[in-house]
Amino acid sequence: MSQQNARRGEAVWALAITSVAGFMASLDNLVVTTALPSIREDLGGALHDLEWTVSAYTLTFAVLLMFGAALGDRFGRRRLLIVGLTIFTGASAAAAVAPGIDSLIAARAVQGVGAAIMMPLTLTLLTAAVPAAKRGMAYGIWGAVNGLAVASGPLIGGSLTEHISWQWIFWLNVPLGLALLPLARLRLAESHGTGSPLDVPGTLLASGGLFGIVYGLVRGPADGWTAPLVLTGLFAGSALLVGFILYSARAKNPMLPMRLFRSRAFSGINAASLLMFLGMFGSIFLLSQYMQGVLGYSPTEAGLRMLPWTGMPMLVAPIAGILSDRIGGRPVVATGLFLQAIGLGYLASVVTADASYSIQLPGLIISGIGMALYFAPAANLVMSSVRHSEQGMASGANNALREVGGALGIAIMASIFSAQGGYETGQTFVDGLRPALVTGSAVVALAGIAALLIPARCSTQPQRPTQTEDAPKPALEPAAG
Repeated sequence: MSQQNARRGEAVWALAITSVAGFMASLDNLVVTTALPSIREDLGGALHDLEWTVSAYTLTFAVLLMFGAALGDRFGRRRLLIVGLTIFTGASAAAAVAPGIDSLIAARAVQGVGAAIMMPLTLTLLTAAVPAAKRGMAYGIWGAVNGLAVASGPLIGGSLTEHISWQWIFWLNVPLGLALLPLARLRLAESHGTGSPLDVPGTLLASGGLFGIVYGLVRGPADGWTAPLVLTGLFAGSALLVGFILYSARAKNPMLPMRLFRSRAFSGINAASLLMFLGMFGSIFLLSQYMQGVLGYSPTEAGLRMLPWTGMPMLVAPIAGILSDRIGGRPVVATGLFLQAIGLGYLASVVTADASYSIQLPGLIISGIGMALYFAPAANLVMSSVRHSEQGMASGANNALREVGGALGIAIMASIFSAQGGYETGQTFVDGLRPALVTGSAVVALAGIAALLIPARCSTQPQRPTQTEDAPKPALEPAAG
């Protein structure tokens, strides 16, 4: 019984540590957006500089996610989580005391490096600590915390800026990071991946390709899609990623084996994740501005009114995780994605320059339930679609695709918004918002269709080390330290 209690205690600690670490990394995606006017007032800088305080983090985070997972697999996941957490915490403090806009941008880029190292490792460490039969519920809580962080970033950033100062957006990470560092060292067991040497050519191709594409997507709406640097980034990035795919299909020990995508489960959940984040990020980005700029709410008031959507994962995602353990992840994920598509479509039909909150509320609730149903089983489906030794690279790939989806969502929906409307009046904002939300709804519906492609048998089995005929046998795992 004491051994069982010890195992349960290890799982609880792992869930708490990985959830808080994931929350910190996810929160900083959008936490700065509502603080930009205050940052400009204090530090100066043109609009281009302010945009880079958001983009610098997104860029390094998305580009280095797969590399961070590979480092953890090779040198120890707990060890690299601590390294990433240290970098992230130190960079947060540097951002809080930044004397100028350039140093703030540099600190945000370093923050992204730390987040890219620790984020994919939170999921693999959680998987190693939780028994297979309980992973659905654990993933539900982990997913709820991460989903809440992404969605509530504008609320937390706006509230801290409004009531204290924008520097506290970054100071918030420091005590959390300092508390997690000793806990991670003492309470998490070490684990490794295959032990294969680092794939240097694959790392350079993947990182360069992601850098070019994410740079192009981030800068496209501001600089114009025909700007030389934007076009260079998009085309060169695409070419490098094609090279990465061709190389990985033939390499002996690739960072991301292309054979993983032969699995309908792995391909389906990754396609669904990319499309889900595309629709969700773009919608939250515009709806947050709509509530403040058109309806006249303060950042805090707007964030509170978004809670039926953004806060719903905390209530529903653990239940969704239990459901996925019992009936499989595919029906839960697909249902959630279709509900979120319905919610966004409803909001597109009711937004006006003077819409009441009560008429928006059903759409926010439906979208929130849908997002919650997606987050928990999605993590389970990713991790159960590959062998135990490949879970680090699978987590890194899924997180990278989600980040690219988020950047793509903001870029596409901002472009649709600009083409159909603008910031001149409340009505012109709504004229641009409606087609953008319709696009977001359609994209999330496509994500639901992608989720239906996942084989039912793959979504009902608890994850465990598996072998396939076309894959080599997994190497022996080093003992946990």
